[in-house]
Amino acid sequence: MLRVIRWSAIGLIVLLLGAWGVIWFGGFGTHAPSVAGLVGNIQVGGPFALVDSQGKTVTDQTFRGRWMLVYFGYTYCPDVCPTELQAVASSLDKLGPLAAQVAPLFITIDPERDTGRTLAEYTKLFDDRLVGLTGTPAQIAAAAKAYRVYYNKVTPKDASAYLMDHSSFLYLMGPDGQLRMLFKQGTSGDEIADAIRTRIQAS
Repeated sequence: MLRVIRWSAIGLIVLLLGAWGVIWFGGFGTHAPSVAGLVGNIQVGGPFALVDSQGKTVTDQTFRGRWMLVYFGYTYCPDVCPTELQAVASSLDKLGPLAAQVAPLFITIDPERDTGRTLAEYTKLFDDRLVGLTGTPAQIAAAAKAYRVYYNKVTPKDASAYLMDHSSFLYLMGPDGQLRMLFKQGTSGDEIADAIRTRIQAS
């Protein structure tokens, strides 16, 4: 399953690299426009069934009618994940009352270590509105496949603990569950908030 996810993700990344070139030179900045959830000819996003910090099963339908800001990562991530979650938290603050229309989701790609309790404690470090989601390895693999997320367990030489190598995109899904925008790694909270505000006000 992970091999399939890896090659699917690599294919997406290749397409995205080409798309980013068009986006940057075409004047779209850090925001990638999409139509009906498509990037190139690949569908991004879809159904998932996961577990929240209270042990309750939630699905993509749970958040239908709200915008979803989705990030895949893990709590032991040493650098990228904290930076991206801080940007998400900042964007929520800058959205003000409009943030109530957004469900910020942090989906772990390390269910072996990221229990509901672990995720709850971790997400609170950034923003109480962040929703941490975990599940069985099969549930996580299915969600990652739907979003074309690459992840793989790696153990650095002479290290006692493993890390998770993973792709890093922030997905903005519309109230209908369709992909509206992709944010590349390093997009600021201001830019994320501005893009979401524009989308909400235009809807």
